[in-house]
Amino acid sequence: MMRRFGNRTTFAVEIGEATGPAMRVVDLWAADTWLTTDDNEAFVPSFCHYMRGAAMQVRQRLIRPCPFPERSPEETFRLLQADETDFREQYWFMQWSETLDNVSSYAYLDDDELVIVFAFWRAEHPNPEDLGKVFVARMPPDEFAATLLGAADQLSVTPIS
Repeated sequence: MMRRFGNRTTFAVEIGEATGPAMRVVDLWAADTWLTTDDNEAFVPSFCHYMRGAAMQVRQRLIRPCPFPERSPEETFRLLQADETDFREQYWFMQWSETLDNVSSYAYLDDDELVIVFAFWRAEHPNPEDLGKVFVARMPPDEFAATLLGAADQLSVTPIS
């Protein structure tokens, strides 16, 4: 049985079955796009740590403002992706181990919204039409944080086989 936190249109975490000791199926969605296409088995202790850390970062507004306010989110992604200095690292987001290592993602605050921009980079991505496309998810920061914390709490109390 799968349990969903959030909304696939903006951001969602879907918790599925246990697959082994401390392992669970966890699917992530943003902007109606399935992020965990390559690896949706998460090591629960680490994944909960990553989700709680990101939730606190967002809730405390430790996410930087848009680096290029005159540019579209897609252009902002491309500019950050092309940057080879430490600058882009300030915007890295959801660097959550193997579960999301098929996605390049950045986040910033734009007025009262959290903006997550991301793209798939592996040539063997299961949806070839997604390659080269930049996806944009926008949501209230507190909604994102609540989604992550709800999912982390559920993962923490769900028996692990």
